[in-house]
Amino acid sequence: QVQLVESGGGSVQAGGSLRLSCAASGKPDSSYCMGWFRQAPGKKREGVARIKLSYTAYTDSVKGRFTISQDNAKNTLYLQMNSLKPEDTAMYYCAARRGSCSSDSADFDYWGQGTQVTVSS
Repeated sequence: QVQLVESGGGSVQAGGSLRLSCAASGKPDSSYCMGWFRQAPGKKREGVARIKLSYTAYTDSVKGRFTISQDNAKNTLYLQMNSLKPEDTAMYYCAARRGSCSSDSADFDYWGQGTQVTVSS
């Protein structure tokens, strides 16, 4: 089974950058879609970005600021977060699923424990 562990969260000022990492075990292969989700207090979980092979997709609010990538040799997923805004403050989760690369969190089978990102103004 797939296990995911996020790291790289923290507190930064608006305009700053963070790079989140997600270390995967259980050898997810190229049939997997990998994604980053976030959830702020009082709000529903939101799909931030996802990747499968050469396909990537982003929610509109992070386009041009965030970049999702993966290093298959290291079994690691990344989210480079630039030009951070206070509204990016949330718990960020790494997730994985086989098959179609959906933006719906309900379609993902495996989840990490989350890493907190806090952006101050």
